[in-house]
Amino acid sequence: MGVRMSDSKKRTGKSQRGISRDMVMMVVALTLVTVIAATLLGLTDKVTREPILQAQREMLHRSLQQVLPVHTNSTLDETLKIKTADGIRTIYVARDAENKVLAFAWEVVAPDGYSGSIRILMGVLPDGAVYAVRITDHRETPGLGDGIVRNKPWLDFFSGKTADNVRWAVKKDGGDFDQFTGATITPRAVVKAVRKGLAFFAKNRALLLAKTVGK
Repeated sequence: MGVRMSDSKKRTGKSQRGISRDMVMMVVALTLVTVIAATLLGLTDKVTREPILQAQREMLHRSLQQVLPVHTNSTLDETLKIKTADGIRTIYVARDAENKVLAFAWEVVAPDGYSGSIRILMGVLPDGAVYAVRITDHRETPGLGDGIVRNKPWLDFFSGKTADNVRWAVKKDGGDFDQFTGATITPRAVVKAVRKGLAFFAKNRALLLAKTVGK
């Protein structure tokens, strides 16, 4: 019996050492896989980061061209930072050949779109009138809410509007802005956001003009 117990202990010891080696090898393999995956992700990010940033910059440049008057400066390189309750807002400044400020542009967000937030780039003249607005990102329903992008006359209606010369609501709510058939929520959200953008400008107009003097 003593011999049998000794043999059993030897087999158990060998089995435990085998399991221990398997566990070590598994840990080593998982570690190598993790290191390799992390390295590949890092390299991919390094390779793609700059092209992505450049593409985003070019897209923003095209959008700014649509909401600002013809200008001679680089609006992407002349910006102002204004602190708001939601954080820091970036303002793009457009100037003519004589360095006169033509307009300002910035992004507003309508958080209450039908299918989520709607991002809007708006250009405003120094006197507080809207020059133009463009939708830069949305998830509204194709054929309904996406009229905020496809319906150019609707977008153009914002041009020349100030905080006081129009009723800032869709017609269904007693305002002057058209709604789309079957899609009132989307245009309502955009109108509300642009109106808030004008309120922001009115509040910060003196500061913005002061910051651009002599530049």
